Amino acid sequence: MSKAGRATAAYRAYKEVSRPGSPGPMARIRALPRMIGGALRGEYRDLGKSKLTLMGLGILYIVSPIDVIPDFLPLIGVTDDFGVFLWLMTSLLGESGRYLDWEHKKVRGEVL
Repeated sequence: MSKAGRATAAYRAYKEVSRPGSPGPMARIRALPRMIGGALRGEYRDLGKSKLTLMGLGILYIVSPIDVIPDFLPLIGVTDDFGVFLWLMTSLLGESGRYLDWEHKKVRGEVL
């Protein structure tokens, strides 16, 4: 994803989180363990195992000392980590918002 694409995705995530009536960032973060557990148990089918795997690989890439572009290169080395981090946060915040909507519908009996 290009820099402009990452910036656009981050802006869309910000707009979604700050939309009136939308769950806030802390509610979305607290929902992450429930969302992952529900996806692994097969209860929450909107988050596929392939996307969950990609998110796990993104976390591993960020914390791993092995990078595509080494971190000792000034500015450039951190850019790839930041791009993965931005994608990961955008995906997690967006998906957790959809999970909270699904959870509310489930409580009201709209989802089987």
